[in-house]
Amino acid sequence: MKKKILWGLLAVLVLAAVGFFGFAPGIVEGSMNKVVPVKLTRPSEAAKQLHASLQIADMHADTLMWRRSLLERSNTGQVDLPRLLEGNYTLQVFSSVTKTPKHQNYDANGADTDNITLLTIAQLQPPKTWTSLLERSLFHARKLDRAAAGSNGKLRVIRTAADLDLLLADRATGKKLVGGMLSIEGLQDMEGDLGNLDKLYGAGFRMAGMAHFFDNDVAGSMHGMKKGGLTPLGRQVVARMEQLGMIVDIAHSSHETVAEILAMAKRPVVSSHGGVQATCKVNRNLTDDEVRGVARTGGVVGIGYWDAAICGTEPANVVRAILHVRDIVGVDHVGLGSDFDGAVTTGWDSSQLIAITQGLLDAGLSVDDIRKVMGGNVLRVIRAGIVPGR
Repeated sequence: MKKKILWGLLAVLVLAAVGFFGFAPGIVEGSMNKVVPVKLTRPSEAAKQLHASLQIADMHADTLMWRRSLLERSNTGQVDLPRLLEGNYTLQVFSSVTKTPKHQNYDANGADTDNITLLTIAQLQPPKTWTSLLERSLFHARKLDRAAAGSNGKLRVIRTAADLDLLLADRATGKKLVGGMLSIEGLQDMEGDLGNLDKLYGAGFRMAGMAHFFDNDVAGSMHGMKKGGLTPLGRQVVARMEQLGMIVDIAHSSHETVAEILAMAKRPVVSSHGGVQATCKVNRNLTDDEVRGVARTGGVVGIGYWDAAICGTEPANVVRAILHVRDIVGVDHVGLGSDFDGAVTTGWDSSQLIAITQGLLDAGLSVDDIRKVMGGNVLRVIRAGIVPGR
């Protein structure tokens, strides 16, 4: 009788483990990265022709955080290689998310809890990633490398200006391929050691935000408890990033941190994903003065597609934010920063990006300006930014 009970308990534990490791990650992602379709204008022939000729670049997607193949089309989430190809992307920047607080919100979060630890265990990631934020980012870098290696040349990892130039040249001949570049969402993954920034650079990371949803030992977050500025380590980090050829990203940074970065930056700065307060009054969005500051560095503001960034999920909301940035600093300083797969709900996925091209045409933008907004500006800044400094 005791043996039967033990075997029964073991069976229950096995089934529970199978459910946890096999199904929980997909269920979690499915509840977060939603596409709730909105009514999209049927693309005109002019939009189709223009969209097919664009060099499209998006500065932020969190796809590497989730346990699904980049190479296979999925009904979950918003990004994978087949959908990027269908959307005619030239470059997608993939971010490494290493830590998020429980009960995450835009107003105030402590650094004492972490949702990602359980996710790394549930996804059966290497045990090192269970305890080390640095190892989580290095795992994400290997994941992108493996995807590129298995893509039959359709996905290339971009680390140098020469890589980007070759990608553009090959696409100009009609080859169907996409570049992927690595970014970091919050430099807590340095684990307080400036030397780890060089390790991250060596793994392929070419862009990084100082903070994510909580204050860290580099900088204050817009969503942290204190919302302070750069720490002494943070100032060292900004200088070292510019020297290495890593683009500084102010998304999620506190207003104080943003001001300090813009004051010390010697190279173009980006806001990889978000919105502007003038069209959507949310604390994480940029003020007009901050937009002007990014433009003064020669950088780009990436506009996202989710409600808290643009106060809606229609293409018109994206276009409205883009037009505002254009109106105050010029069309050379605005681009795309979807935050796809970043636990956001959007009205379309990456395969349907022509909706933005159509929206910009409907708003009266010239073809040349649309080329800049849809990718030209971002590609210009990335190419310049990943060349090591002097």
